[in-house]
Amino acid sequence: MGKRRKSRALTLQLLYQYEIRKEPPMELLKEFWKGQKSLDKDIRSFAESIFIGTVEQIEKIDLLISELSLHWKLSRISMVDKNILRLAIYEICFREDIPEKVTIDEAIELARQYSGDDAGSFINGILDKVLKEKER
Repeated sequence: MGKRRKSRALTLQLLYQYEIRKEPPMELLKEFWKGQKSLDKDIRSFAESIFIGTVEQIEKIDLLISELSLHWKLSRISMVDKNILRLAIYEICFREDIPEKVTIDEAIELARQYSGDDAGSFINGILDKVLKEKER
């Protein structure tokens, strides 16, 4: 597993914990990294930047998900899928240094690893709509 893929998997875990525990992001990070002492600093740094950025933009991101996921209320989307979408939308909309195609491929891979059978298609569909919105 590449460094950025590992970072995204860790970011997914962080976002999941953030949603459940409702702790301030920096406190959550501090506690999370205690169990990851031997982690490569590049992996940790990228995961932190995506996590913090996503949390900072979470209201805008959730609004976009709600607007683009026709017939699906945000509360009906599984927590894993919602957090995969959040981190991917953050990368697409707020991180121009990351190629959009890479972000979408990585999000689909996360869905394959951590979610249900149809999650990859659902996530791909929403992210495709995000790209079209961004191009407007």
